[in-house]
Amino acid sequence: MEKFKAFLKRKNVEVSLKRYGIDALGAMAQGLFCSLLIGTILNTIGQQFGSDVIVEIGGYASKMAGPAMAIAIGYALKCPPLVLFSLAAVGQATNALGGAGGPLAVLIIAIVAAEIGKMVSKETKIDILVTPLVTIVSGVLLATLIAPPIGKAASYVGDLIMMATEMRPFVMGILVSVIVGVALTLPISSAAICSVLGLVGLAGGAAVAGCCAQMVGFAVISYKENKVGGLISQGLGTSMLQMGNIVKNPRIWIAPILTSAITGPLATCVFKLEMNGAPVSSGMGTCGLVGPIGVYSGWVNDIAAGLKMSITAMDWVGLIMIAVVLPAVICPLINLVLKKIGWVKDGDMKLMEG
Repeated sequence: MEKFKAFLKRKNVEVSLKRYGIDALGAMAQGLFCSLLIGTILNTIGQQFGSDVIVEIGGYASKMAGPAMAIAIGYALKCPPLVLFSLAAVGQATNALGGAGGPLAVLIIAIVAAEIGKMVSKETKIDILVTPLVTIVSGVLLATLIAPPIGKAASYVGDLIMMATEMRPFVMGILVSVIVGVALTLPISSAAICSVLGLVGLAGGAAVAGCCAQMVGFAVISYKENKVGGLISQGLGTSMLQMGNIVKNPRIWIAPILTSAITGPLATCVFKLEMNGAPVSSGMGTCGLVGPIGVYSGWVNDIAAGLKMSITAMDWVGLIMIAVVLPAVICPLINLVLKKIGWVKDGDMKLMEG
């Protein structure tokens, strides 16, 4: 056993929640962003401006989601080059076989294939043949066996959440908004979670609301400490920047969480906000305006499919209110109360410079 542990350590194979649940999952979200999400955005731009070239470019990017996710995961796991490059084939096969739940299948199978590849890497004199062969064959065989059921399971859970949101928009609006919003600020990937579960529709709208509440909320309530730089880095970047401060004083998180609990059901019950773009957009919030762009691309897709007549003024009002205005108003009001009772004080949300 000790020899095996030493072997794993030498091969940099670390079986841990951080390595797989945070590092790999977060990297997978970046792979999705650089393929499917960018492809969707380009496709939307191309459709709006009547550019077939941009639509075609977007299509190429979207088709590379599987390889991009797998390679990103391999990068996070610190794979040697031959293993890393071989994961492209594993990701392509897994995403295709996983169907709607492809991202979850890629996460699991790419991790296994990467670790197997790392264990055989540079163990023979014909490494150039053995490492890619073992990585690709083990990954694709595993994908053939378990990717379809994994995909079906993820799709079932996602469908269940979306169906529950349709049936109970108030309660599920709160739950989805709060949970996804919290995941956005934690060092895990809300984007990957939404993609894994395929969250769209009203559930996707609630997820967008929760993420925007965290990002815009923290950006506004910490403006005194962080000025314009902090407003932009949190409002268009990520609220995860506040994690260090949350650890020091968890009460600073109350206002954004309560805000998401308010805007979530407003999105589902009042504005009927649906996110029918790429599922990964549901977990991005205002990061690069990806969440709102996802909602908009969903409108465009629905119109093209004949499911929606046109984009109305109420659509825009709902999106702007949920994504920007309400978080910017509600979160500071709640935070003001927290300051009055001494739970939060000036300087608690100061971001580290550099």
